[in-house]
Amino acid sequence: MAKKQSATVREHASQPSADPAPGIPPRVFQQTVEQADVAISITDVQGAILYVNSAFTRITGYSATEAIGRNESILSNKTTPPEVYKSLWQNISHGEAWSGRLVNRRKDGSRYLAELTISPVLDAGGTVLNYLGMHRDLTEVHRLECQVKNQKALIESVVDAAPIVVALLDVDDRVVLDNQEYKKLQADLGMADPAPMLMTAIRAGLEIETAAGRSASGYAFLDREVRLDLPGGKPPRWFSCSGSRVCEDDSAADAFFVGGGRHYLLLVAKDISGLRAQQEKARVAALQVVMADEGRVSALRESLSAAVFRLEGPLNMMDSVASMLARRAGGNDPMALALAEAMAAGQQALTELRAMIPAETREPSGAINVNELLRDVLDLTTNRLLAAGIRVRWKPQAMLPLLQGYPNKLRTLFKALVDNAIEAMNGRGWIERELLLMTRAQLGSIEIVIEDSGPGIPLEQQIKVFEPFYTTKREGGRGREHLGTGLATAQQVAADHGGTIEIDPSPAKGCRVRVVLPVKGRA
Repeated sequence: MAKKQSATVREHASQPSADPAPGIPPRVFQQTVEQADVAISITDVQGAILYVNSAFTRITGYSATEAIGRNESILSNKTTPPEVYKSLWQNISHGEAWSGRLVNRRKDGSRYLAELTISPVLDAGGTVLNYLGMHRDLTEVHRLECQVKNQKALIESVVDAAPIVVALLDVDDRVVLDNQEYKKLQADLGMADPAPMLMTAIRAGLEIETAAGRSASGYAFLDREVRLDLPGGKPPRWFSCSGSRVCEDDSAADAFFVGGGRHYLLLVAKDISGLRAQQEKARVAALQVVMADEGRVSALRESLSAAVFRLEGPLNMMDSVASMLARRAGGNDPMALALAEAMAAGQQALTELRAMIPAETREPSGAINVNELLRDVLDLTTNRLLAAGIRVRWKPQAMLPLLQGYPNKLRTLFKALVDNAIEAMNGRGWIERELLLMTRAQLGSIEIVIEDSGPGIPLEQQIKVFEPFYTTKREGGRGREHLGTGLATAQQVAADHGGTIEIDPSPAKGCRVRVVLPVKGRA
């Protein structure tokens, strides 16, 4: 049987054909096939084996004597789905090559995964004469592929179930991979991609220039705290962020020797809002005490300054009268002398009064989050807002650039404006009571809008309210207009930070105050 089939192969091989490689002896082809590292077998059209090479014996365990004359199905483990064999025979019987994977069985019964390619051998008329099969043991490769796939699935499952925000960013801060917590953050913030905002805040805190070297190395940081202010009265969210560099090797063929790859940043953010809320509660309580003390000192300073201001006018007039009487009487008028003594006593009293004015508390300049200061003011005035029945609309920009300044002075500025708004809406019989606080970043500056639904300030008084000691409050406290007292100080604080404060004349009702502070102020 084997000899007859071998003769058939020789018969087909002896048919006239063009020499595929002129000058190369046929024995070279025979040795090449015999020594090839891939298992090679030749069968007839029914699948009976006519020839096998040494690699076939090494992989399957069948020697040439044991294999020749038997059907190729001796290698089948009977676990490959019938559809695979059906597709195989459909292709090769029509003269088309087929490639795929089969579960094979060696002579000793052990199984292996074979990557098989079968090519029909055709005569000049296109009739299938034989089949050339080439296969290699893919078991170890398949094991490694499954191991990588399983590890990837496990890592993704762990990352996706982790109670922290995880996102892989490219050099342009675009999210390549993320987990469920990141998607929750997207929903909470109402934005498609909060990662660039987080990275902007982190870089601002690290004081890193984003222009140089960013695409090559990215950034590495550890436990950087970031605050996100949410609109609609929601409490701020705090995250502790860490980042590490990740490099992906280039899989392109031309990078095999030269290397190279893509750089990423693995951003991990842990929500610490609960912890910070407790800390903020304690901080605001301490701040309330400090602000109350500073308020009392400021009120004393303002009252004494007002007293000095009020007394200086009459004393200046008395000084003029005394000088005039002295010139007329030649210095011997008893009234002029008595008036001069009174003037000296008055000037001494003013000097002592000025000495009693408390000096301003100096505080160091630092990086300031304006949203945080406004939240402090809202926390400090919560009781007054609730008592007056005022609804607060809090519309911050989720992330603002930091500015350099004096935090306590700016708190005083914002509190003066909020206090005035509360006073304006707290009049008897006033129904509409709504306070709007809004922040937004502009080119090189931050705009803060404080708007109330009170009676507003008449146009002719909108300049005067910033004059020292000017007030629009009626005597007895029954008026519903804004307080002017304190706005002069607020204007001075804005000017000290290189900013401006103005009353917007456009609203049809209520009062809208706009404060614009440069990100790089004078502080």
